Amino acid sequence: MSVNNHLDTAKEILLDYYNIKGKLTILPGEIDLNYKVHTPDEQIFILKISRTASTSNSLEFQIALLNHLKDFARDLNIPKAITTKDGKKLVKLKDEKNQVIFVRLYTWIEGRLWGEVLPKNTRIKQQLGSYGGKLTNALATFTHPCSQYISEWDIAQSLWTKKFTHILKRSKENRIIPIITRFEALQGSYKSLPKQIIHNDANDNNIIVSFDKLTPEVIALIDFGDSIYTQRINDLAIMCAYVSMEHIDPLRAILPIIRGYNEACKLSVEELAHLYITIQMRLVITVVKAAINHTKNPENSYLFVSEKAAWGNLKKWSLIDEEFALMRFRESVGLPPHPSRNEFNNWIKKKQLPLTALFPTVQRKNVYPLDLSVSSTWIGHEIDFNNLDWFQYNINQLQKKVPSKIIAGGYLEPRPLYTDDSFDTEADFGKQNRSVHLGVDFWLPAETPVHTIFDGEVVTSTFQKQHKNYGGLIILKHNEDNLIFYTLYGHLSKKSSAALTKGDLLSKGDCVGYLGSPEENGSWAPHLHFQVQLSLLNFIDDFPGVAFHHEIKSWKSLCPDPMILFGIDTLSRKRKKTTTNRKIIDYRKQHLGLGMSLHYDSPIQMVRGNGVYLLDQYGKKYLDTVNNVAHLGHEHPAVVIAGRDQMALLNTNTRYLHKDIMEFSQALLQTLPKEICVLHFVNSGSEANELALRMSRVVTGSKQVIASEMGYHGNTISTVAVSSYKFNGKGGSGKPSDTHLFPLPDTYRGVYRDACASQNYIEEVHKCIQAIESSGQKVGAFIIESLISCGGQIELPDGFLKGAFKTVRNAGGVCISDEVQTGVGRIGTHFWGFELHDVIPDIVTIGKPIGNGHPIAVVACTREVANAFSNGMEYFNTYGGNPVSCAIGKAVLDTIKQENLQQNALVVGSYLKSKLSKLAKDFPIIGDVRGQGLFLGFELVGTNLNPLPLQANYLINRMKDHSILMGVDGQDNNVIKIKPPLTFSIENATTLIFYLKKILQEDFMR
Repeated sequence: MSVNNHLDTAKEILLDYYNIKGKLTILPGEIDLNYKVHTPDEQIFILKISRTASTSNSLEFQIALLNHLKDFARDLNIPKAITTKDGKKLVKLKDEKNQVIFVRLYTWIEGRLWGEVLPKNTRIKQQLGSYGGKLTNALATFTHPCSQYISEWDIAQSLWTKKFTHILKRSKENRIIPIITRFEALQGSYKSLPKQIIHNDANDNNIIVSFDKLTPEVIALIDFGDSIYTQRINDLAIMCAYVSMEHIDPLRAILPIIRGYNEACKLSVEELAHLYITIQMRLVITVVKAAINHTKNPENSYLFVSEKAAWGNLKKWSLIDEEFALMRFRESVGLPPHPSRNEFNNWIKKKQLPLTALFPTVQRKNVYPLDLSVSSTWIGHEIDFNNLDWFQYNINQLQKKVPSKIIAGGYLEPRPLYTDDSFDTEADFGKQNRSVHLGVDFWLPAETPVHTIFDGEVVTSTFQKQHKNYGGLIILKHNEDNLIFYTLYGHLSKKSSAALTKGDLLSKGDCVGYLGSPEENGSWAPHLHFQVQLSLLNFIDDFPGVAFHHEIKSWKSLCPDPMILFGIDTLSRKRKKTTTNRKIIDYRKQHLGLGMSLHYDSPIQMVRGNGVYLLDQYGKKYLDTVNNVAHLGHEHPAVVIAGRDQMALLNTNTRYLHKDIMEFSQALLQTLPKEICVLHFVNSGSEANELALRMSRVVTGSKQVIASEMGYHGNTISTVAVSSYKFNGKGGSGKPSDTHLFPLPDTYRGVYRDACASQNYIEEVHKCIQAIESSGQKVGAFIIESLISCGGQIELPDGFLKGAFKTVRNAGGVCISDEVQTGVGRIGTHFWGFELHDVIPDIVTIGKPIGNGHPIAVVACTREVANAFSNGMEYFNTYGGNPVSCAIGKAVLDTIKQENLQQNALVVGSYLKSKLSKLAKDFPIIGDVRGQGLFLGFELVGTNLNPLPLQANYLINRMKDHSILMGVDGQDNNVIKIKPPLTFSIENATTLIFYLKKILQEDFMR
């Protein structure tokens, strides 16, 4: 039968033998002809017509297997064989060429294929593993005489591939020969593994998942046509091989599958030891079969569907050490990752040595703990710990305080010192960085000799000048009481590594080398990096000194705490314990106001900032696209230095003369129109708007305020009263009588959207004035952001603000421009948002960005407003305008100019906006992209412009999973806001777009 011209024949078979009529759809298959059958009464079946390559015995075996599962896997969704009109489950026929064919009909399991599901998160992978384990259990008692046949897809029989490697290109042949050779070498132990009948083909087309977009469930494993009697571990290996194909880190990707499988079907240590090679052998079968099929059957694309991905996966697996993979496998099933760790722990308790054995010339018996963790205040700012002279000085001062101890620390310490790009790696969840220190550092003078505490053989002796933080490196291999382990000595001098050669034997007490100077090892003050490990894995002239946090259980098992060699627990006892997120959350719920909300479904604990990044307690970096408070970037050196220096000198109120307030004022006024010439200093944007409203009341004698819907101007009583975002939101008490709202001037989903929108919104402002005047009152103030932030990053219609200002002033009102979020260079084309609209406000309020996070804010106004406000009542603010705040504010303005950050906001913002607009063409869920400079937003909507807040929340949480911080705004919580530090780069923008595109392809976003 031909798949292209026998649909009619298939329909006849269906009617004649099963009395079923229906619509048939062709499905792919390697051997069988497969048809999906839809009946008029909405039943669905799968009709399988097997070619002569199949025998009745093998098909009867499959039917018997399904019958077995019907009884022994009642909780699993198993296809059922449908009997013919005369009670048969297998029909034997002949085609037009008089060749035998076999027909079967099965119930259809509704769902979608595994390959159609995005994302494949930990939960669903663990479900898949669990389903596979349950299926294995159910098949454990099934036997059949036809189960033991020769199959090219049986991993146990896969050494046949060795005969065909020559048909591959040389580079590809070289990639798979070592895998085949390794599998061949393991045949003795592999053949002794538990055997049974298994599914043997858990590929993307045989895993069925529910249609639920948010929490999809694994429904079934289908197609038992490749079932065979073989090693049980092969089933898990096949599942892992296919699932790992689409991942950057295949090892991490499959751990949930192994965990789920083991929970349902306990894996032996021996099986885990063969999982690494069996995964790769399944991939080898895939690529060799594809190469053969290219020759034999080039027109059947189904035969090559996994070829490219399989080759890519083999390359990725080749970079993963087999021993480390086994450690991760063991960890995933609850075993000690390194098999020798417990033995080492028991042995070392009997072998503890004095610290003087390592440093015999120092003669100090204990250590003083030094905290260099990501949350350490001792190391100070990046400008400090990267200053080698500063670091050396502080080490010296600390040593003077504790002359009888060796300064030491670092084991399992997450450090900010390893967060530059050289420690970054691309991963499935965004960039990840190695940050957790695996050894202990001992801070001692250069040339201090280091001695071995055990007999040892030199396995590595090198001077790593290419690594700025290592210098001389020596690794010794030890064999004590038949226990093999290694000690590592890093940051040694160049002459140390030159004095020893691989293979040299050292006796206990021999000198290993000497501490190198900072010039030699490129590090801070001279110190020894001392590390213990139970294996070298596949490293030859190097070994990691830091690890990824998500792998730390395995690394901790591999690299014990070196201090246990000396019986010293000072470091572990005094190490600053990380406060868990759960503990902080519980405390907040009990003792902090419940209105103080947290970002994200799973909040993050941040302990350090660095430029466009925030770092959590584990040293994990998050690209910050939303924290506009850190205007110049988190902890910008210029701001840190200015604040620290002035704080050390003087901080007092404005009743004393100090030059900082004058210098800051001069710098700020240079950025404003000449009409805005008087400044009042406060501490926050809320306080600034509070003062601006107070000024307007004094100037006009009226409390009547006109404001936009969805406006937000602060958290004080007066500012909440003019903030629709607050008083019309959750817990709000509604609009006060003194506040008059006009519709949010949004031309995308607002009440006015056409060419006349600007004039119509101006008319709405005029209606507010009429309402005020008709009640016998007069207009007090008009307050608005030049781009409305909480309303959804709304760009005001052309001409609206100019017309609104004119209308308000004609009625005697004061115009306030809230520049807390839009000012100080953020919009790129101008320094202040109101300049976009060719207007000059009466009052400008400036907030936290002017202090880069330091609590400083300013009210700038015209001379007329200032004179009217000065009515005899003193204005005094204890901290507003203090020397520290002014020094910081001046530093912010100077840095924007010196680093050309306003121009950067324009260039990067324009690039980012154009990329977002292109993204919107591919993903209709992005309904509008708007904003200026680095004040951007995009709106998520459905086909009828209906807002999609659930998708917006999903998006920012998934971006957080990929180490990118984003936020939601808008009256319907469906606008993604982008307001990063002005130091945000083109590279940062490109990274953001890359991961946005990735998440937008996921099920819930489609």
